[in-house]
Amino acid sequence: MKVKEIMNRDVHSCRPDTDLAMAAMQMWDGDFGVLPVVANGGTVVGMITDRDICMATATKRRDPGEIRVEEVITGQVYGCAPDTEIHDALKIMEQRRVRRLPVMSAESGELVGTLSLNDVALKAQADAKADLSAQDVETTLKAICGHPEFSLAMLFTPATVESATAAA
Repeated sequence: MKVKEIMNRDVHSCRPDTDLAMAAMQMWDGDFGVLPVVANGGTVVGMITDRDICMATATKRRDPGEIRVEEVITGQVYGCAPDTEIHDALKIMEQRRVRRLPVMSAESGELVGTLSLNDVALKAQADAKADLSAQDVETTLKAICGHPEFSLAMLFTPATVESATAAA
């Protein structure tokens, strides 16, 4: 199954110079939590989420109408093409720990849709013949939401033990 069979083609986006208040209003009006950020020619240069807006407003202590999207986005874009196999798109989500991917034309890089984990879950539920299962969705969600493996051994490498001993 290809991404183009599931992706949302009715995509809203904003530009890097859009202010956070306007981006938030677009999200509110459209009932979605993310906007692809596109530059001239429709090239995706980032993604902004409702959480990004809240955190930027709180940490910058400025009015959302005075903060530009370009001040908030990382500029790292993890996406896929419409012809990407759905399981490959899920792997990108898992590895990059994101719930949504912009779908970009392989030829031009232009935004043509979005793929969310919600889209995948609904397809897996609705189509028993689909090459998707609830397990695929669960595995991806666990990878996105789970905390990285952590152990005390990671804190106590030989170098940290040596420096701690030398300081004592």
